[in-house]
Amino acid sequence: MSSKVVIIAANGGLFDAYKVFNIATAAAASDQEVSIFFTFEGLNLIHKEGHKQLTMPEGKEHFAEGFQKANVPSIPELVEMAQEMGVKFIGCQMTMDVMGLTKEDFVDGIEVGGAVTFLDFAKDANVSLTF
Repeated sequence: MSSKVVIIAANGGLFDAYKVFNIATAAAASDQEVSIFFTFEGLNLIHKEGHKQLTMPEGKEHFAEGFQKANVPSIPELVEMAQEMGVKFIGCQMTMDVMGLTKEDFVDGIEVGGAVTFLDFAKDANVSLTF
């Protein structure tokens, strides 16, 4: 029986990105089927330029050195790893329309769909998370 993990990425900060992609890649490495629905600020995590420029939250700059010492991959590297591992990326069509964005504004390989697209995948998920 296949195990499914669904993640809603609704926030677009650097820490949010690490949470989303860490859980997604761990689940994919555990042979689980993973889908991430990116909506509102969460679209920053897969924006072609935005995901390369996520900043450290104010007062948390000391984490940058910790990430480097621990050899934590960058967000662009984690995005690529997740895609290579078969993690499905769904960009929220409604949010993209509201923000005036198109599929071409995002990393290659994403799907674009609405809440129904996400819910169809999520309906029999074993784990669902929101960041």
